[in-house]
Amino acid sequence: QVQLRESGGGSVQAGGSLNVSCAAFGYDIRTVCMGWFRQAPGKRREGVASIGRDGSTSVADSVKGRFTISQDNYKNTLYLQMNSLKAEDTAMYYCAADFGRYCLGLADYDYRYWGQGTQVTVSS
Repeated sequence: QVQLRESGGGSVQAGGSLNVSCAAFGYDIRTVCMGWFRQAPGKRREGVASIGRDGSTSVADSVKGRFTISQDNYKNTLYLQMNSLKAEDTAMYYCAADFGRYCLGLADYDYRYWGQGTQVTVSS
């Protein structure tokens, strides 16, 4: 059974950094496409970053240069390093996975499996 568990969210001041994690269970993350999404209150869920089976990445323009997606294959864990955080980055952050053929999608319909989310709050 595929399970995703996010952790590492919290509160930080603008300009600070956070590194959120997503531990994967039930499959090897090297065999899937994975991504990070976020949803702020009253807004639609948006794709933040994705990573393919070959380690290639895609990052949304809104966070480019500030956020980095990576994975540790030995720990079977996905990460999102967030630097230079802004108040508008405040949201629930979710990781997602899919066994589809093509990776690097940033649309939520590209992913079948989802975690419960971890809250990130940035104060200005």
